[in-house]
Amino acid sequence: MLKQIQDALRRAGIDAALLTSPQNRRYATGFPSSAGVCLITAKGGHLFTDFRYIEAAKKRAGQSFQVDMVRRSYADMVNEVCRQDGVKAVAYEENSMTCAEHMQWEQALEAKMVPMGALLSDLRQVKTQEEIDCCIAAQRIAERALAETLQDIHVGVTEKHIAALLEFRMLDYGGEKMSFDPIVVSGKKSSMPHGVPSDKTIEAGDFVTMDFGCTVGGYCSDMTRTVAVEYATEEMQRVYDIVLRAQEAGIAAAKPGVTGAQVDKAARDVITAAGYGPCFGHSFGHGIGIDIHELPLAAPKYDKPLADGNIISAEPGIYIPDRFGVRIEDMLVITPEGCRDLTNAPKHLTICK
Repeated sequence: MLKQIQDALRRAGIDAALLTSPQNRRYATGFPSSAGVCLITAKGGHLFTDFRYIEAAKKRAGQSFQVDMVRRSYADMVNEVCRQDGVKAVAYEENSMTCAEHMQWEQALEAKMVPMGALLSDLRQVKTQEEIDCCIAAQRIAERALAETLQDIHVGVTEKHIAALLEFRMLDYGGEKMSFDPIVVSGKKSSMPHGVPSDKTIEAGDFVTMDFGCTVGGYCSDMTRTVAVEYATEEMQRVYDIVLRAQEAGIAAAKPGVTGAQVDKAARDVITAAGYGPCFGHSFGHGIGIDIHELPLAAPKYDKPLADGNIISAEPGIYIPDRFGVRIEDMLVITPEGCRDLTNAPKHLTICK
């Protein structure tokens, strides 16, 4: 990614980029760590970290970045490189740096600090094939975990038990960590889009909504499936079918040049026409990558066009308060021809016995 970032800096007329957030450091260097600073100038890339990470950092990022162990302070090392490379202004991540951190850096740096703006977020929106492959690998792990966990969903098990099985299996099958804390909600709780798994036991006639994912190579997967236990009423089946048709409409609309708002509308119109418009209160989708929620969005007010290489979720839902909810979520990659669904898990309504 070093050359792409350098090219973006040159186009923006910026001398250097100071990356302090773990996400952008990993994006630039490929190396994950909880501590460190990355500085990219027109002449090269530098990764500074402490004793805990130095050996691993040199092995992972040493081919493209100069990797050094912090001696006195990160600011001293950044100042040294800025003097050597003639850097007068350094772009910082205003969306992730706290006010306190900004004050500390501003006092310590000799170069002027300027906001980075969308420079890194714009780059991160368009995935390389390697990044796409990481998301796919993470998705296959999540799908394998789901396929096995479906066999364990029955009357009497708890939401927490199902969540624990999904987490264990994703880690056991090669996931690095969870993309986010799994959501497992059942029965009346399934009307809460981001409900928390509890000790509630599964009952006959419950919908169980599971939203989960893991990471591979630092990149996330994200999927949701809603299943019924023992049986589904006619109303439950009807609502499920509406959500599935809405998702299919949004997927069909997703292609380069179409705005996120247009994709959202394609799905939302299906739900609204069926009389459940007020029950779909979130957006159709969001970007997925190193962060589980990134740009671009497929949301009512997002008027920017999608581009080849974007990865977004496709997750419409209907949530009827104090009754039940349904959400179905896949991951899409935007392609020159339209989009490709990266999710292989079946979408017909599964009845767990």
